[in-house]
Amino acid sequence: MAPRHLVFTLTALASAASAQTSPPTTERVVITARSLPGVSGFGSTPLALSPLQASVIGAAELADSGIGSLAGIATLDAGISDAYNTEGYWSYLTVRGFVLDNRSNYRRDGLPISAETAIGLANKERVEVLKGTSGVQAGVSAPGGLVNLVVKRPTGSVRSARLDARQGGTLAASVDLSERFGEGQRFGLRVNAHAADLQPQVRHSNGSRRLLAVAGDWQLSPDTLLEAEFESSRQRQPSVPGFSLRGDVLPDADRIDPRTNLNNQVWSQPSVFDGETASLRLRQRVSADWQFTAHGATQRLRSDDRIAFPFGCYDAAAGTYYADRYCPDGSFDLYDFRSENERRRTDALDLQFAGLLRTGGLSHDVRAGVMFSQRQDRFQRQAYNYTGSGRDDGSEQTPAAPDLTDENTNRDERSTEFYLRDTLQLNAAWSLWGGLRHTRLNRQSERTDGSRVIDYPQSFTTPWLGLAWRASPATMLYTSWGQGIETDAVPNRSRYEDPGAPLPALKSRQFEAGVKHSDNGLEAGVTAFVITRPLAVDIGTCDADNTCVRRIDGSVPHQGLEAQLSQRHGAWTWGGSAMWLHARRQGASDGSQNGLRPTNVPRYAVKARIGHDLAALPGLRLQAALVHEGEREVLPDNSLQSPGWTRLDLAARWQHKAGTHDLVWQLALDNASDSRAWRETPYQFSHVYLFPLAPRTWRASVQASF
Repeated sequence: MAPRHLVFTLTALASAASAQTSPPTTERVVITARSLPGVSGFGSTPLALSPLQASVIGAAELADSGIGSLAGIATLDAGISDAYNTEGYWSYLTVRGFVLDNRSNYRRDGLPISAETAIGLANKERVEVLKGTSGVQAGVSAPGGLVNLVVKRPTGSVRSARLDARQGGTLAASVDLSERFGEGQRFGLRVNAHAADLQPQVRHSNGSRRLLAVAGDWQLSPDTLLEAEFESSRQRQPSVPGFSLRGDVLPDADRIDPRTNLNNQVWSQPSVFDGETASLRLRQRVSADWQFTAHGATQRLRSDDRIAFPFGCYDAAAGTYYADRYCPDGSFDLYDFRSENERRRTDALDLQFAGLLRTGGLSHDVRAGVMFSQRQDRFQRQAYNYTGSGRDDGSEQTPAAPDLTDENTNRDERSTEFYLRDTLQLNAAWSLWGGLRHTRLNRQSERTDGSRVIDYPQSFTTPWLGLAWRASPATMLYTSWGQGIETDAVPNRSRYEDPGAPLPALKSRQFEAGVKHSDNGLEAGVTAFVITRPLAVDIGTCDADNTCVRRIDGSVPHQGLEAQLSQRHGAWTWGGSAMWLHARRQGASDGSQNGLRPTNVPRYAVKARIGHDLAALPGLRLQAALVHEGEREVLPDNSLQSPGWTRLDLAARWQHKAGTHDLVWQLALDNASDSRAWRETPYQFSHVYLFPLAPRTWRASVQASF
């Protein structure tokens, strides 16, 4: 079925409100009853009644879609696309045309984490993507959206095991166990385990993945709930570099073997991502209408980032250096890159009071609190050494060059964020939403040899406002406006004027308006948005001391239209989403830059699914999914475009009982027509990279609940 776009019924809202206002009882449900997902940070109000857009992908849909990493959700929502996603590395996402920052745009149960790692999904209840500027939820973040991972917690009795197989030889096994026990079922425990032997169709990219997660809770009293959880994960797999332009020519994707791995040197080593995360949350009801929550978490990551990395090319015969692409014959300069023992740590503590107020006949749903967080990134010296020339057919071998010849950059960040949010119910039809977040931030960085020190504090406040109108029991119209903040500083290098100086806070703004409808199994919505982001750019020749100026120079407004639709009618289910995006640079001091589109952003996207339950065999559903993305700009000067592409996926899913066991079998064929195209064209590290669509791939799974 299509991704849920959070259009829920009035019954869910009434249930959530009842849980908020019910008097104290001895029943455990007072604290732990979970309603349908609401707006992250805005209480239990369903998004069908909230003035913003979001997408929620549940655990079942992730599993049925064969998604093992965050990059996979780009196939499910038209507003989400790829941003340098490749086998064996961490995921990058683009939302509404903006690349999310892996250091600041990701949350885990509402607390900040680093996404500069391979994030396991086996213990995630759902993935939420909140769209638009996120200043009301995060002190610092890139515009476009915020990703929140919701961890599986103890529920009733759950006993589930799953086996997955994929073309190429990949095998995976997962177990999900949950139980409540003790007097009055005061204690809950949930265990998720996952192990995979990764053998993708891409050559020379075999690896492994494992995850173990334990979550528990303890109902200390009718008014007090203590929750704790721990997760440990590891992924070990070679990563896959992208192809690139051949001189000034975009290679024909039909003539490229998508199974080719340019990281195929005899000295190539896998990248390794280890992660450990733990959290503790106390929920204390202080009155019939008010609750206090203290929620703390720590995340510790260790990475070995290693790759045979193609970058640029020197064409000796022509005497030409191609700085951002490969040579016309497909050759490139190859570098031995190794950054080992990278350590990242994120700690956060959120203290919040939430409850209901009534003033002058009006109802307020208020949340106020403070969040403390700190990040620490520690690195060693790294290797980035030329080894020789490679070719984009993967045929050339070069000698290793592992010497640690380059410095890395250590980073520290501390922030304190005070926030206040209020949902004001004006009458039965109108509601007013408001939020304010004040952030005090301190950032520091320096090279591993102690050079290029940057240290700066900043403070800023980000507001958000929304207005919703219930035109009918099934239809809501809304509008909202908000701000988001990014920070930047002049690099501490001699070629810059005023090195190390902080730039003014980069304040992005979004205006959004939309309509949502939910009635008799039909869920639909249309949203128009404008996000304007200021740009910090380098101006000058930047080739000698004091020849470069870093400053804010113009902006990029993203104007778009999104639509979602899903419906179940008899044996048929269908749904999907579409987005049209108009993004252009404006206000640049160099007039030639104005009107240019950002690279690697599709002009439009359509993602749709359809399913049919066969009456002849109860429990059998046939499914099809279509993904179409429009053309993308390949170069910053917009002189070259990559054509749009279409992918068709087919699947059959059979659910039945075998004795007392529930069994779900699935057989799927991804990219059933074996389409060849450039899936994305990121301009990363000032270089063009091209990533092909994965070839036709079958996958199969069986899940047993007992």
